[in-house]
Amino acid sequence: MKPASPSTAPIRSSLVRRLHKRAGAERWHLSEIDFGAALQRSLARRFGEAVPSEREATDYLESLAVGDLGLACACARGSETAWEHFVGQFRPALLAAAGASAPPGVARDLADSIYADLFGLEQRDGVRRSLFDYFDGRSTLGGWLRAVLAQRVVDWARASRRFEPLADNVADGPSPAAAEPPDVERPRRLALVRAALRAAVGALEARDRLRLALYYGQQLKLAAVGRVLGESEATVSRKLERTRSDLRVAIGRRLREAHGLGEAEISACFEEAPGDPAFDLARVLPTQGGIETRPNVRASERPTSDPRASDV
Repeated sequence: MKPASPSTAPIRSSLVRRLHKRAGAERWHLSEIDFGAALQRSLARRFGEAVPSEREATDYLESLAVGDLGLACACARGSETAWEHFVGQFRPALLAAAGASAPPGVARDLADSIYADLFGLEQRDGVRRSLFDYFDGRSTLGGWLRAVLAQRVVDWARASRRFEPLADNVADGPSPAAAEPPDVERPRRLALVRAALRAAVGALEARDRLRLALYYGQQLKLAAVGRVLGESEATVSRKLERTRSDLRVAIGRRLREAHGLGEAEISACFEEAPGDPAFDLARVLPTQGGIETRPNVRASERPTSDPRASDV
């Protein structure tokens, strides 16, 4: 899915200015130009290639949740203050909704995948693309996030059906799965990907490694990690997502260049690794003795249920 092309319908500068003020977008340091571009995208998604009249365009834009649209636009452009507000306002609800929709281990991964896409780890033509660019303000930001999460849950459920066992009442005779020979290459692939993970983590900057160790190894919450490193909660979240993405790229490159694996084998490695207990960031990160400088952390600052295995 691509963001819609801007509509050719003009938006009066006075309307952009009024909606910009109503949205409180100045607190996120979001310019009227960037906010106007977000309004233009929303208008294009609503009317497609049709050109609405000025009255139709005005009525539509006046009906938008402009406060949420301004916040989303500012986050997509990397505003620290906007991200801090977004994380504090929406992260708890998103995690709770994920926990109510999927098993604990899966719920965290689904929520984190949304955060990665919101930050915009993917780049196209040198431009960082954020999932926020698809929010058009026709609903509240909270409602839109729940819809995105619901689709992720559906996608996960569909994918997981491939691994469900056959029912007990199948007809007699060997099943297709039982007739398939074992994959003798799987142990080799898992050994390679474990080694690649250790090498990739070892090549990280010390601060990135420490951030991973605090979050995954010590299982501290984002706010607690931020206090240790002198970073905001939003900054910790974004840097963790970026480091995870960098690790995945580094692992794939090592498998390709050092071990001669093809793309199909590399994909198989990433599919199989989450089921391997050894493919766990906590196992290859610094031990508690390696982060003696961290302050004492209250139990309430540790996640209550978060195994965080296989997070790459």
